[in-house]
Amino acid sequence: MKVSKTFITALLLLTLPTLLSAQEKEHVCAQGKIKQQQKYALRKSSSEVRGDSTIDVTYYKLQITIDHSAKNLSGVATVAAKSQASALRSFFLELTSSLTVDSVKSSGQKLAFKRGDAQSQNRLVTTLPAPFNQGELFSVDIYYHGAPGSSGFSSFVFSEHAGEPAIWSLSEPYGASDWFPCKDVPSDKADSSDVWITCDASLKVASNGVLEGIIDNGDGTHTFKWKNDQPIAQYLISVALANYEIYTNEFEYEAGKSMEMMHYNYPENFTAVRKNQLDKTVAMLRVFSEDFGPYPFLEQKYGHAEFGWGGGMEHQTISSMGAYGESIVAHELAHQWFGDKITCKDWHHIWLNEGFATYAEALYKEAAYGIASYHAEMASNMDHAKYAQGSIYVENIDPDLPGVVWEIFDSARSYSKGSVVLHMLRGIVGDALFFQILKTYAADAEMAYGVATTEDFQRIAETVSGKELSYFFHEWIYGENFPRYVYDWSVSALGSDSFKVKIDISQEGNTSPAFFVMPIQLRVKTSRGDTLLTAFNDQQPQSFEFVIGGEPSQLEFDPNNWILKEVSPLVPVEDVPNGVKGFSLGRNYPNPFNPGTKLQYYLPRASEVSLKIYNSLGQEVRVLVAAYQPNGSKIVRWDGRSHSGQPMPSGLYFYRLATGEATLSRKMLLLR
Repeated sequence: MKVSKTFITALLLLTLPTLLSAQEKEHVCAQGKIKQQQKYALRKSSSEVRGDSTIDVTYYKLQITIDHSAKNLSGVATVAAKSQASALRSFFLELTSSLTVDSVKSSGQKLAFKRGDAQSQNRLVTTLPAPFNQGELFSVDIYYHGAPGSSGFSSFVFSEHAGEPAIWSLSEPYGASDWFPCKDVPSDKADSSDVWITCDASLKVASNGVLEGIIDNGDGTHTFKWKNDQPIAQYLISVALANYEIYTNEFEYEAGKSMEMMHYNYPENFTAVRKNQLDKTVAMLRVFSEDFGPYPFLEQKYGHAEFGWGGGMEHQTISSMGAYGESIVAHELAHQWFGDKITCKDWHHIWLNEGFATYAEALYKEAAYGIASYHAEMASNMDHAKYAQGSIYVENIDPDLPGVVWEIFDSARSYSKGSVVLHMLRGIVGDALFFQILKTYAADAEMAYGVATTEDFQRIAETVSGKELSYFFHEWIYGENFPRYVYDWSVSALGSDSFKVKIDISQEGNTSPAFFVMPIQLRVKTSRGDTLLTAFNDQQPQSFEFVIGGEPSQLEFDPNNWILKEVSPLVPVEDVPNGVKGFSLGRNYPNPFNPGTKLQYYLPRASEVSLKIYNSLGQEVRVLVAAYQPNGSKIVRWDGRSHSGQPMPSGLYFYRLATGEATLSRKMLLLR
């Protein structure tokens, strides 16, 4: 899911996510989700608890009449389910309390129901006509009407375009129950769905699956009958209505076999430029079919429905679009595999949707424009990922808690860092195994057209690659931050054109994990050419020795940028006063600096350490370290601020390292 630059500008957000600085690169999909949540967060009930574990929903049928002038809807929702309990007598669905339920029936018999219970006012609790044993099927028809809610990302919207009606839904993550009764969790996919929409005859309706017919009701309205025969998560059921101009093209997926593509456009926006953008989808389908396996819904369709939200949403078989650039089209298309065919089991694992779709943008650029374009895109994602807070696994998904949608759809974390995890996995296993992992995952019998967790994907990755990868997923999905490496290297001659290269690697301390375990590629430039080495860094600190031919002249750390990291060579001591009894204090970098800089030092043995900043008058302005530290190389950042957090003015500053055995100092220049 992505959001257009135009929409972002209108909301005073950032307009160039791939070209501006890393901190500004909010993924456009996440931006729109977060801005809409800010708008509607206060309307959400504070006591919602979702998902009745005693039922397994198997089918949804929505027969809804939509009245744009009154801005309401009415109709009947049929929900079929399988009992997951013995002697099931009642169950609940989620439905916003702003919608009125007129009656609930089963086989024409009215059932007792109530709105709300002790856990939530947004529940519809129904008493069944008889007990149902585990595995038994039942079906209810819920007659309801009213103005739909907007507790998610504008869950159901009555709007206009060019003075004409425009109506659309966007239910992710918790908004489906704002317009139809459902089990509002992604883990319970229905086996199939039908959406029948009655509306003014001037409008066309786009929805999931195949359009089976349009009925003229003879009263100025008509009914569109859309049928989907594939499993679908509740939040992926969608409607979009407008006076659309429909453009169709085809995707030939085998010789002589084609799938129809349907694109619903606001007439004023259907230009030659738009047509060209839509035609690129065919090339994207070829790329992703090669990378991920066949398009998951070949018997139905793929297409786009223009809507009034500033980006895109991956509704199954028909992405809703407010922008049509290459990246957003590729992103929503990739979701048909990762998000729609395989859906994250719960919002804890949203990276399996958004990280994969973001990574697919880079894969399309690789196919269309070459490997350099791929690496440039991933470098941009890496820069943004460094601003991620917390683990990729989203701890807070409770809809009752403030800021939950911001947590789920954090751009740096769920999108950029999620995509970087796939990039790093590709670097570890190599291209052939990596793409086999993606195809195997997408086709896995347990997850295809179902749901998955991180552990499911890990299982596939380990099975296909033959590698034990628990360290990788544990630290990158459930851990926080990224490694900050410091390295040093030396060379000694062994004989005729044979040399021993010794490489020392350490990391700055982290919380979870304490340090990152990763295979690290090292390129040594020699008189004979380049030698690519791999060091499996699983200790802190750690030394490696390699014997190579040709005299080494340069060492490159992770030369192909496979690892999300910061890396610095150990700065050598350049004068005697700054090297005492093995203690050393390196020069800061950058210098001059604004706003921050890094200070390096080396402890030959564990010591009490004090590292302080002083101004040119000798006044202490900041204490950076005051602790007992183990031996090794250290890097400390100074953000150019004082004890109180105020930015310090331009000028000359000194930093002083003091231990029980040595006192070392250097100067640096801050230029605002």
